[in-house]
Amino acid sequence: MYVQEKELSHVGEQGRKRNALGALGQRRRRAGILLILPSVLFITLFFFVPLIMTAGMSLTNWPLLGSPSFIGLQNYQSMLSDTQFWQSLLFTTKYTLVVTPLIMVVAFCLALLVKQRVPGVGIFRTAFFIPVVVGLSISSILWTQMFNDQVGIFDAILQALHIIHDPIIWLANPTSAILSVGVMVVWKTVGASMLFFLVGLNAISNDYYDAAHTDGAGWWARLFYITFPLLRRTFALALILSVIGSYLAFDQFYIMTHGGPQNQTITTVYWIYNTSFTYFKMGYGASLSMVLLAILVILSVLQLYLLRDDTKY
Repeated sequence: MYVQEKELSHVGEQGRKRNALGALGQRRRRAGILLILPSVLFITLFFFVPLIMTAGMSLTNWPLLGSPSFIGLQNYQSMLSDTQFWQSLLFTTKYTLVVTPLIMVVAFCLALLVKQRVPGVGIFRTAFFIPVVVGLSISSILWTQMFNDQVGIFDAILQALHIIHDPIIWLANPTSAILSVGVMVVWKTVGASMLFFLVGLNAISNDYYDAAHTDGAGWWARLFYITFPLLRRTFALALILSVIGSYLAFDQFYIMTHGGPQNQTITTVYWIYNTSFTYFKMGYGASLSMVLLAILVILSVLQLYLLRDDTKY
């Protein structure tokens, strides 16, 4: 009898524990929902709602100062014969292919440099990151003056060194303009990518390098067989952000080149802006935006696939 009562008491105790754990789990789930609710509301309000509105607008003839009318896929059909759009997309792709490798290489080299534990390295970390917090518009105005052929510092230095005799109008030629804007963008954004790489480098255990050094591996071997493979995810993140930022380039070309010379430095976003707010074709501009979004999604998925990390931890 005593044994049975003891068993019943044990069973009851287990039931109470299960009920307590179940109640605790429910409270945690409710707390988790409450914690993520602000993010869900923010993303819904500022991403999904505008996306749906833009998709609907792309199916209309929506003048800026008139009433919209539904026209179906005519905007997308008109896009096929829009020479300026395809030229802007080609130029944006060239710009991305120029700027992105520069950002990746310079950022990684800077991360290797500031990773060293030497006195004063924090000053260099701060100096390399400061341009990131400077507004892109301010940076574009600053570098426009630096590239100016009358008062710019670059022409003054080159003339003082007798490398050139006459000032160079950097932003008047498509090739030199894209390089000039690229230099400014690298200066402006490389600090962010450097920070990503620095965090990734610090996350790699020194045991890997010590073991490789013991086996006789040199610096280059450790770089290619330890650092690069373990930084694959970091490279993927930095590369995707850089490519997206390059394809969305607008401010720097709007301020530094104004799309010139002869509309040869008009990016895709610049053309969308002109279409929507200069020619008052809001519906057509929305359709261009949807196509650009699709291109960015495809590029991001492709990059994630090529840089996927199958390492199991």
